[in-house]
Amino acid sequence: MSPQVTIIMATFNRAHFIYESLKSIQAQTINAWECIIIDDGGTDNTKEIIAPLLSQDLRFSFLKRPSRYEKGLSGCRNYGLDLVKGNHIVFFDDDDIIHPQNLEIGLAVFKVNPTIHYLHYVKQSFIDIKEVADLPKIDSYTTHIATPSTYEDLITGTMGFASCTVLWKASNFKNIRFNDMLQYAEEWECYTRILINFPRGIITDAVLYYNRKHLASNTGEFFSGNPNRKKAKVAASKLVITYLNDLGLLSAKLQKYFAWESVLLKEVSINKHLMSQSSIGVKSKCKAWFYYSFSPLIKIYLKNKKNH
Repeated sequence: MSPQVTIIMATFNRAHFIYESLKSIQAQTINAWECIIIDDGGTDNTKEIIAPLLSQDLRFSFLKRPSRYEKGLSGCRNYGLDLVKGNHIVFFDDDDIIHPQNLEIGLAVFKVNPTIHYLHYVKQSFIDIKEVADLPKIDSYTTHIATPSTYEDLITGTMGFASCTVLWKASNFKNIRFNDMLQYAEEWECYTRILINFPRGIITDAVLYYNRKHLASNTGEFFSGNPNRKKAKVAASKLVITYLNDLGLLSAKLQKYFAWESVLLKEVSINKHLMSQSSIGVKSKCKAWFYYSFSPLIKIYLKNKKNH
C-alpha cells in the first residue's frame, strides 16, 4: 500500500538526537507514512544508532545524499522530493519531536478540505526531552482558512511558518524545489514561492510539533552571528525581493519590511537591491533610503515612545 504521507528528514551528525526524533515518528497514530532520511555526509555513528529502527520498520529508509545534489539542507530535501511516494509531504528535523497525532490530524483536515494546498499548525520549543515525554492527547482544535496574502505574513515573520510546521500537498512541489545555494532561510525563500502559487490553506491552533532549542541549530547559529547564515539570509532576501517585483507583489508593507531588514542585518546591499526594482517608485525609494539612513534615530524615537 502506498503511503499517504512522505516524511523527509535531512540529517548531519545528529546521532545524539535523531533516535528520539525517529521514535516520535514511529509513535504516530496512523501507519500510512514513509520516512526518507537523507544523510548529508555525516561522520558520526548515526547509522549505527538508528540501525535497529531501520531493520524493524521498513517505513524508514536511510540514504546518502548523491553528489549530484548540493551539500546542505536544501540539497538533501530536493533529493527526498525526487523520491516521494505519498500524496502529502512534511519536512521534519533530526533533533525535534513530533506529536503522536501530527499526521492523523493533518490528514483529517485535508479530508474535510480536499482543495487546500497546505495545513499550518503550531510548534512549541523545548530544551529537556523530559518536557515532551508524555504529550497529552488532542481532543479538539480550531481551524480557519488562510488568507491569500498569507505569504506576506510568512515573509515578515508575522506568522511562525517554520519548515516543519506545515503538511503540504505533494503536487505543490511538482515544479518547485529548494534553492540549494542557500545555507539558511532556504525554506523561507521556497515557501514564499509556494504560498504565492498555491495560496489555499488551513491554519490550526493545534500544537503538533516540538522543536529542540540549542545553539548548534541553524537558527541558533544565525542569531549567534554566524557570518555564513547571515550571508545566506541576505541572498535569500534579494531573491524574494526580485520574485515579488516580477509578480507585481512588492507591496508598501513588504518594501518597509525589507528596508528595516537591511537595517537589522546591517547590510546596505538589501536596501540597494530593493531600490533597484522596477516596481519601486521614486516616493518608495525615498522612504527606503530614509528608513535605512535614519534608522538609529528612528529606533531611539520608537523606544522612547514605547517607554512613555
